[in-house]
Amino acid sequence: MTKDFLHITDLTTAEIWDIFRLAEEVKGKLKGREHYHPLHDMSLAMIFVKPSARTRISFETGFYRLGGHALYLDPASIGIGKREPVKDIARVLSRFNDLIMARLYDHEHILELAEHATVPVINALTDYNHPCQIMADMFTIYERRKRLDDLKIVYVGDGNNIVHSWLRLAARLPFRFTVACPKGYLPDEETVDLARQAGLSEITISHNPVEAVKDADVIYTDVWASMGKKEETGERRARFMGFQVTAELMAATGKDTWFMHCLPAERGIEVTAEVMEAPSSIVFDQAENRMYVQNAIMLKLLGKA
Repeated sequence: MTKDFLHITDLTTAEIWDIFRLAEEVKGKLKGREHYHPLHDMSLAMIFVKPSARTRISFETGFYRLGGHALYLDPASIGIGKREPVKDIARVLSRFNDLIMARLYDHEHILELAEHATVPVINALTDYNHPCQIMADMFTIYERRKRLDDLKIVYVGDGNNIVHSWLRLAARLPFRFTVACPKGYLPDEETVDLARQAGLSEITISHNPVEAVKDADVIYTDVWASMGKKEETGERRARFMGFQVTAELMAATGKDTWFMHCLPAERGIEVTAEVMEAPSSIVFDQAENRMYVQNAIMLKLLGKA
């Protein structure tokens, strides 16, 4: 393992599979209420510039369940990059903690944090990517299918940080990945090229969601306006008409298809309540698996597995 986990491509294909196997093992132990405290007497500093329920709960609970202590640093506690330079925060936190996790807006800040920290740094989200989320998502798919071959995932919506992490995963594991988005809301071109040049996965960009979802094993979506784009909400809702995940769009795959969402969801906007509550929705499995996959990543980074 590298020192930090900032992008999925920081991992090799073999390391990704090792994390999935370890997450499966950790899940079994914690579900079975085994006494399993490999992180006893260790501490995790959690920097939150962008608040989140699932990220805090999964990291804080997960680190505690492994025997350690997690320290929550809210936006008012650390003015990262404003009140205090990123590199100073990195060096101070490294003196007290075994691991740093950060959920930020600016991707450059996570890179700088990792550069100056002397302990491992985990990217819990930036405006560019969301690697922990997508690792948990693919683990959830694997848990359901018991295999990842002949897999087609279609993301419907904005070409955002979620998409960038899917693309980076496609550079390590082979699957068909289609992004169905309105014109003008494409994912980062360099990241699309990175995934295509890896030569493992078939990458498709579409502007027709009905055509895009044919034969999909998974339809995935996210909110249409996030990461500092809330002022564009009205404009985006107009531009994204036709990209809502409905029961009709799910049926257009022509097969049994799972629905996934990184949450929180705006029901009635990017997805209907009917789809969210359907038996094919595995959004809460995704949410639960965040903890186990993140635990596996932390154990690997700390040399405890």
